[in-house]
Amino acid sequence: MKIVCIGGGPSGLYFALLMKQNNPAHDITVVERNKPYDTFGWGVVFSDATMDNMQAQDPVTAAEIRQAFNHWDDIELMFKGDVIRSGGHGFVGIGRKKLLNILQVRCEALGVKLMFETDAESDAQYPDADLIIASDGINSRIRSQHAEVFKPEITVRPNRFIWLGTHKLYDAFTFLFEKTEHGWFQAHVYKFDENTTTFIVECTEETWLAHGLDQADQDQSIAFCEQVFAANLKGAALMTNARHLRGSAWLNFQSVKCAQWSFFNGNSHVVLMGDAVHTAHFAIGSGTKLAIEDAIELARQFTTLGDTPDQILAVLTRYQALRHVDVLRLQNAAWNAMEWFEVCGMRYCDQLEPPQFMYSMLTRSQRISHENLRLRDSVWLGNFERWFAKRAGVAVANDQAAPPPMFTPYTVRGLTLKNRVVVSPMAQYSAVDGVAGDYHLVHLGARALGGAALVFAEMTCVSAEARITPGCPGLYAPEHTVAWKRIVDWVHSHSDAKFAMQLGHAGAKASTRLAWEGMDQPLVSGNWPVVSASQQQYLAGVSQTAREMSRAEMVEVKAQFVASAQAAAEIGVEWLELHCAHGYLLSSFISPLTNQRTDEFGGDLSNRLRYPLEVFSAVRAVWPTERPMSVRISAHDWVEGGITPADAVEVARAFKAAGADLIDCSSGQVSKQEKPVYGRMFQTPFADRIRQEAGIPTIAVGAISEADHVNSIIASGRADLCAVARPHLANPAWTLTEAAKIGYTPMPWPKPYVSGKAQMEANFQREKAQAALAASSPARSVEA
Repeated sequence: MKIVCIGGGPSGLYFALLMKQNNPAHDITVVERNKPYDTFGWGVVFSDATMDNMQAQDPVTAAEIRQAFNHWDDIELMFKGDVIRSGGHGFVGIGRKKLLNILQVRCEALGVKLMFETDAESDAQYPDADLIIASDGINSRIRSQHAEVFKPEITVRPNRFIWLGTHKLYDAFTFLFEKTEHGWFQAHVYKFDENTTTFIVECTEETWLAHGLDQADQDQSIAFCEQVFAANLKGAALMTNARHLRGSAWLNFQSVKCAQWSFFNGNSHVVLMGDAVHTAHFAIGSGTKLAIEDAIELARQFTTLGDTPDQILAVLTRYQALRHVDVLRLQNAAWNAMEWFEVCGMRYCDQLEPPQFMYSMLTRSQRISHENLRLRDSVWLGNFERWFAKRAGVAVANDQAAPPPMFTPYTVRGLTLKNRVVVSPMAQYSAVDGVAGDYHLVHLGARALGGAALVFAEMTCVSAEARITPGCPGLYAPEHTVAWKRIVDWVHSHSDAKFAMQLGHAGAKASTRLAWEGMDQPLVSGNWPVVSASQQQYLAGVSQTAREMSRAEMVEVKAQFVASAQAAAEIGVEWLELHCAHGYLLSSFISPLTNQRTDEFGGDLSNRLRYPLEVFSAVRAVWPTERPMSVRISAHDWVEGGITPADAVEVARAFKAAGADLIDCSSGQVSKQEKPVYGRMFQTPFADRIRQEAGIPTIAVGAISEADHVNSIIASGRADLCAVARPHLANPAWTLTEAAKIGYTPMPWPKPYVSGKAQMEANFQREKAQAALAASSPARSVEA
């Protein structure tokens, strides 16, 4: 085949040498606009795993790189006067120029033609090529010329950064944080050769502008950075090699994703590679990793499917299908890491103490979990767990192992929870005329025995008309109070779990069928009138039309909430939550999608909050002072024009000012036009943002399904409690099970069940041992 690689970066060069190595008959040319053996940039980083992959593909190149690279396992944080170090992270650093020089020499040795100082304007310049690799970087001309085919999604990020270097040497991947009068600056620092270190300085646009750096030239910018990080640099100078850039050389990162990676231009197949097709923020250090692994995978597919012109289409199709998954996974992690650095000055730097800040930074991409940190550096994590436990009031001797964060106590007002796990309120649709019966006793009792600290009953309605379905429980009649007291007393008599109740009114979503008979569908008969903040149909053309509440009805419903709260207090409920989420009545006032009122309860957010806050204040006034009260909100409507996470911070601040103790951070279910983005722990970022920016404790919910999730969330300070729903439906003893799974044997069990504890713990230990054996000896595992 005749192959032309446009762009002599890592992906183009490495692909060229692999293809030439695999089949010397290929005619391969790399076209590069720079001079021979010339490049810009300082050091690049990739992982040990990528290095191992390169070793398998081309040992000669790998050996050259190993001779030149700097390897380190440690990450070091310098923050608020503390220096914290964690090991086991496995990075490789090498000068970008050195890396490209090695690849250039290897290409020449194999017979790849290198054409320097040649500016390729278009893929059309090479009509005789069978395959054109467009590895022409983040500002790819080829991608731009065929944007209608590649469909690039390019996002310019808000932070400013400048890529510098220094001759001061560091023996770890180092992160520096310094606060100025206008905000925080951070530096990403790593050594890449025997006498040079990369030094990337980053800050928000607001901080950059406030310091007048938009008016600074490169020398002034360098002098400024030297001053900000003077305590660490200790007189060492910072340097730039970007004199070719105009102005100050401060940049905004561009995130690039392409829907299509290749096409046939009439003469040649053209495929994007490296930064031309996808970028990964330097916060995770994987741009070079992606580029190298692109080259490896494409070359592998030619080896597998055939390296002849007639196989190119099949190869490119297979290549994108395989690489897209891995690239998307890494880009998502890079996105999380990037966003963490973009908001850390506002969200974490001032709020978190150094040990927790370090934990938050290490887990910023969500690829590194709590137990993964234990594998990387058990000593560091053990010390962190000890620090966290003492902060939670647990006395731990220096020679003792501390409990994992999820098993530390949490105190709010006069109530102490034994751990951080909450059984979410989950509708069961099994009440009769609002009465919680034997089913609820068994359901809630089983979960109270299962190890969670706090067990929520499902949303309990303040009137018959407030019910979602005829099967929803209430607390508005004497028989309801009797039924709930029986359950509360049983939980208190047979477990050490605390009992919580969530009070709500279904609003426009009332008078519907049981979930398994038709979720959100109106009743076939026996419907009751429904009300909302404004006239609406939840399901357009299907649902009953809710009428706008009158002021008199608002006063009446407020009184119903108060009466239900008083009844809950009388029967010994220890925690109360006001349901202001999911499009139910109080939620319908908050969201602009459902509130079109023109009176004092409609309009801007402060007005839309007026009635929910009025109800909250009335309930808080009768709820015992020593007992906590939380509020569940929809922190994101997932609909344009609806509540956003930024709005949710303001909602949380308003409830905090009214006396709320925690915000339970859910999202959605306000409009059927919603387009949520699901995923592991997908709603936790809302809890994190509200906790840090509104300054109120939070409960994280949504796709939290294992101990690793809970430990990571609690340890990093993203939330104070985790509400776990569906896993508790599958396993009432979810908390006990997860404790056994991670080897936390001090976890107490209910006395009648203790004989099962050791067996479960032993079973999990046996599974771990078998998995470890299989990982170390695959052949033996197959034989077994």
